[in-house]
Amino acid sequence: MILEIPVVSILRSKDLKRFHQVLVALFLFFLNVLGSGCSMEKGFIFFPDKNIVQTPADVALVFEDIYFQTKDGVRINGWFVPDTESRITLLWFHGNAGNLSHRVDPLRLFHHELKINIFMVDFREYGRSEGLVSEEGTRQDALSSYDYLLTRSDIDPAKIIVFGQSLGAAVAVELATNRDLQGIILEAPFTSIREMARAISPWLPFGRFLSTKYDSLSKIKQIRAPLLVMHGDRDEVIPFSQGRKLYEAGNEPKTFYPIPGAGHNNTYLVGGRPYFKKMKEFIARQQNDRK
Repeated sequence: MILEIPVVSILRSKDLKRFHQVLVALFLFFLNVLGSGCSMEKGFIFFPDKNIVQTPADVALVFEDIYFQTKDGVRINGWFVPDTESRITLLWFHGNAGNLSHRVDPLRLFHHELKINIFMVDFREYGRSEGLVSEEGTRQDALSSYDYLLTRSDIDPAKIIVFGQSLGAAVAVELATNRDLQGIILEAPFTSIREMARAISPWLPFGRFLSTKYDSLSKIKQIRAPLLVMHGDRDEVIPFSQGRKLYEAGNEPKTFYPIPGAGHNNTYLVGGRPYFKKMKEFIARQQNDRK
């Protein structure tokens, strides 16, 4: 089940994409019926890439190449890009395809526009992170990423905002149910893997057979941190309606920001200044509320 197309991918036509989705749905359905889907389904949800194509240094960003260990003993890699004038930190969880190195350009732009520290992490099996990816694995990666930040003296532990994109939004929701965050920003989130399966192939009920859940809809009510949900109104991968539904289920204070004309992978480019303005307003509001 493709939740995100890598930034560097060649875009498919709508017909070819739909045909591929149907094949995936059928194949996954029969794998699960035959009892082998549990081990095979992750190939339809996670698309890790081990090849590092560039680093922040290639776009003149000063950064720390960080390695830390999760509670279950997996070595994880992340990039910390500091802002010497800020003690606020954005903990960034990317989507299901590629790795950190495919997000260098947006990382540069986010750092320039937001002017805060940014810590972007690769889930296990992605990039230079070790281990094998799974739903429980990404939960452990997120918890350990946050806990690592608490060990740093150059950031304020009370000023950590989590930013999750696509699959990373589901990981961010899980983290927010276990840690006290200053704020949480979800971009192009889905409500659950089961609802994504239903959206792709409503006539095949294979979602019920999936062991991977990422059921953000059932968890969002547990979150007390201020919430910002952003979603492109032309998202071709995750239905816009799912982002809206997740927002409506969340607690106040919360904000929903539709990104006019944006698809799944071009939100920050299409959104432009208004996109970053909304993020900066959200971050500034949390700073003021903490004072």
